[in-house]
Amino acid sequence: MEEFMTASFWLAVGQIIMIDILLGGDNAVVIALACRSLPAKQRTQGIIYGTLGAIALRVILIAFALALLAIPYLKIVGAVLLLWIGVKLMQPEDEGDHAISSSDKLWGAVKTVIIADLVMSVDNVLAIAGAAQGAGQQHQLSLVIFGLLVSIPIIVWGSQLVLKLMGRFPIIITLGAMLLGWIAGQMAYTDLAFKPYLPESAFWAYASAMVGALFVLAAGKVMQWRQKPADAA
Repeated sequence: MEEFMTASFWLAVGQIIMIDILLGGDNAVVIALACRSLPAKQRTQGIIYGTLGAIALRVILIAFALALLAIPYLKIVGAVLLLWIGVKLMQPEDEGDHAISSSDKLWGAVKTVIIADLVMSVDNVLAIAGAAQGAGQQHQLSLVIFGLLVSIPIIVWGSQLVLKLMGRFPIIITLGAMLLGWIAGQMAYTDLAFKPYLPESAFWAYASAMVGALFVLAAGKVMQWRQKPADAA
């Protein structure tokens, strides 16, 4: 029980919740689109059942991801993917990204939500598994489950508010993207392949995380700057 009172545990919980809010924005839109043809009385049921099914599936995927991240060099691969996801998060979205068919049957809509979430959850799974790494080996999966359970009401009832806040305060998206870079830096530093060659120091761990965060910020801004002439044309 003592491990649940540590600062590292609650820091990881906060990171998981923020990751799920930021990277769950697309998922929230998919849920809304998949359930839009349901009768009004069933729409809320479709959203709740679909979200619960998607969360359960995600816990299973993350359990595998946590095991895979213990293999040498896989954290490096995961870190590179997280850096790419962070940079991509800072770019404007295309409206066509959310094209999805809806269903007028409750379980048809629920199935659509779960399948779509499975396809779209690679970023969430990888980022959450990376965040859980910082909380200790003994309770990583319990941390993941707790963080996802806390995020359920946020996704179901607060996602549209969060999306509006992101549109009004773009700094939220930037900070979220930098958080992914921070986690990527931590993952790369703790890869088993590098462990014999790197000093076990909190300073270097934080420095590696900071490099990842700053890389995402710089690369994201460069890509935004390069897209401006094309958008203006």
